[in-house]
Amino acid sequence: MFLITNIIGLLIFLAIAILFSKNRKNVKWKSIIVMVAINLVLSWFLTDFSVGRQIVLGAANGFNQLVQIAYTGIAFALPSMVHVKQMDFFVSVLLPILMIIPLFDILTYVGILPWIIKWVGRGLAKITGQPKFESFFAVEMMFLGNTEALAISGLQLRKMSKERNLTLAMMSMSCVTASIVGAYTQMMPGQYVLTAIPINIINAIIVSNILNPVSVPESEDTIATIGEADEENGENTNNKKEPFFSFLGDSIIGAGKLILIIAANVIAFVALAALVDKLLGIINPWLSLEHILGIIMFPFAWLMGVDTSTAFEFAQYMGTKLVTNEFVVMGQITKTVHTFSAHYQAILTVFLTSFANFSTVGMIIGAFKGLVNQEKNDHIAKNVGYMILAGILVSLLSAATVGLFVW
Repeated sequence: MFLITNIIGLLIFLAIAILFSKNRKNVKWKSIIVMVAINLVLSWFLTDFSVGRQIVLGAANGFNQLVQIAYTGIAFALPSMVHVKQMDFFVSVLLPILMIIPLFDILTYVGILPWIIKWVGRGLAKITGQPKFESFFAVEMMFLGNTEALAISGLQLRKMSKERNLTLAMMSMSCVTASIVGAYTQMMPGQYVLTAIPINIINAIIVSNILNPVSVPESEDTIATIGEADEENGENTNNKKEPFFSFLGDSIIGAGKLILIIAANVIAFVALAALVDKLLGIINPWLSLEHILGIIMFPFAWLMGVDTSTAFEFAQYMGTKLVTNEFVVMGQITKTVHTFSAHYQAILTVFLTSFANFSTVGMIIGAFKGLVNQEKNDHIAKNVGYMILAGILVSLLSAATVGLFVW
């Protein structure tokens, strides 16, 4: 009975995405069906075979080493803020951008990154049926994080249409950062954390392309390179590369500006959410965004194939995660999660393993403000509801998909 409910839930979550699609006639149904099938096979492989999880863990460790190198530079300037028991969000998540952006910009400058994107993206595009850059971006953000993946893609974002920018913004709601994957696995069942990461990415492609289907002609499915005209910024109009160290200096300064923009947006979004909670508390002390969202999420939690009491508890965790972040919930249940049933462990862990929450919206909007023009910024800002919906649907789909194979 619970398995049948889980299957129905998976279909309903897909139906919700179809219901809210901006243009159902433009959805590439064949590629959607293929990706759903791939996710089912991948979920089975990752839950039943340890080798799959080891591959994901190896990739996570590789990206984590990159972040650790960035911490070396941060520690030189701010030694009291690095390698402490609890690093601040600004230090642990944002400051590594100061190294990561210039590194990837250098790879773009010498032509390595565009070549990788072209060929990896081409291979993934054949599988997913999506444009080359969107396919590569999905893998890139799997461990690099939303702001970092967006930041190193600035040249490409400025070249793409506002509709394609919105697709990337929606996908960015469902990523994680390699540097905190280890923390996740210490707090929650590690096998489900590692399973969730690639499942989230494919579901991010599925959901964003149902909600916001965009037709990309072959002539526009290209990869930007240094030296092309960047009309949005009025740069490189003569199609010549600027001197390397001038280019590197601009990259570092741009990274610094971007960090400040993202930080400002995150602070504002989190503070505004807290203000709403205070105002709701005046009406009734029980009222909060977490509790309201918990009630709204109850039917979706039940559709995961759990009993009513478990569904109510699960829904409250969902609401808390969406308003605050996944670490708040993980901290609450880390000592008891191993006493839950295997199915509940799996769906709860997978749902929590992503950055899909309100503060992430601020991070993404802040990133785009520092990277693209006003028209594209406005288009993304007008579709914040779609970004939040995409993040929630990806988490629900991933949890339901993995839940099918764990009982």
